[in-house]
Amino acid sequence: MKINNSIGIRWRVCALLFFATTINYMDRQIFSILAPTLQTTIGWNESQYGLIVASFTLAYAIGLLCAGRLLDWIGVKKGLGLSVFGWSLAAMGHALASTPIGFAIARIFLGLTEGGNFPAALKTIAEWFPKKERSLATGIFNSGANIGIMIAAFLVPIITLQFGWKIAFLVQGNLGFIWLIFFYTSSPSLPVEKCQNKSKPLPLKKILSQKEALAFIISKFMTDPVWWFYLYWLPKYLTKEHGMTLGTLALPLIIIYIAADIGSIFGGWLSIWFIKQGKSHHEARKLALLTCAFCILPTALLPWVSEMGMAIFLISLAAAGHQGWSANLFNLPSDFFKEHSVASLVGIGGFFGSIGGMFFQAATGYFLEWSGNNYAPIFFICSCAYMTAWIIIQQITARSISNELITNPI
Repeated sequence: MKINNSIGIRWRVCALLFFATTINYMDRQIFSILAPTLQTTIGWNESQYGLIVASFTLAYAIGLLCAGRLLDWIGVKKGLGLSVFGWSLAAMGHALASTPIGFAIARIFLGLTEGGNFPAALKTIAEWFPKKERSLATGIFNSGANIGIMIAAFLVPIITLQFGWKIAFLVQGNLGFIWLIFFYTSSPSLPVEKCQNKSKPLPLKKILSQKEALAFIISKFMTDPVWWFYLYWLPKYLTKEHGMTLGTLALPLIIIYIAADIGSIFGGWLSIWFIKQGKSHHEARKLALLTCAFCILPTALLPWVSEMGMAIFLISLAAAGHQGWSANLFNLPSDFFKEHSVASLVGIGGFFGSIGGMFFQAATGYFLEWSGNNYAPIFFICSCAYMTAWIIIQQITARSISNELITNPI
């Protein structure tokens, strides 16, 4: 497929994806920021919180699986628009909840609808960008996740302290509708659909039979739960272990997710740098993944760190490493598969990553309640997950050739 030569247009498309991802994570993150406040107001325990988080993660897994396949059939413009509309309604629906069950229901609807964002974004990147630029473009739009978390960390406490937590959910839910207005009014001159190839997506059986797909799926299953842990337990960890409050939590979270932003863009650029040094696309991707995995290993030391500054540094390094890892891992599907099947594989990988996250979050809640908030084993598991996943990727795809795309033989 011929890549569009207009550099300006494709980076403007990337900007649309960036803002969608920013809003996606703002709506997702508000719950964890308010968790200590809601725990006092609503009155749930650690295991109930873990189950609420797990309910979102399971719903998100199902949303990813369904959205990935749907997007390969109906395209990004329709699919992403429906997803943003749905998750904006679901985000506002949290204001109606008053019990743990009510929040679980709201999180389920949010998870089901948010699943369209990443398959849509990665399908668009595969259609609009040449291989050498995809990791950087992915790093940029993926950095919207961290921007969203930072904006939420800054605004949510202010809105909550002034107007209450219900208004915070309502305000953030409305941002998606604003994005939709821009998305559809700008699309006549800035089309999201570029690909004119009407080929049908590969059958799921064909996709799942490929070892490259297996490497992506296993890696998502092992590393996505760590990011879920950071998103939903980090505010509680800082509150419990380092005495943070709703009013003082914003600055540490902003620092951590600025580092994550840097890591996302740097990780995408690093792959390009390795290519310029003479490495193949596939070799460059794996070297960048290995570099990011090393950044995450020191988090095993966190439970023995009492100084706030050092704790924030280690968490920031891990967050940067994860986002750099994601910027490269997300491009493995487009390295090996034609564009019309990318969203399907991203959805499948995201499904298994979220399933792993669901079990990990539920287990974290029960373990912390049972152990009296002993985070040491959890951080050890988190620190080792990426290096283990990299070894698996290396073994499974050792003989893969990145410029031989898997196509539908039918």
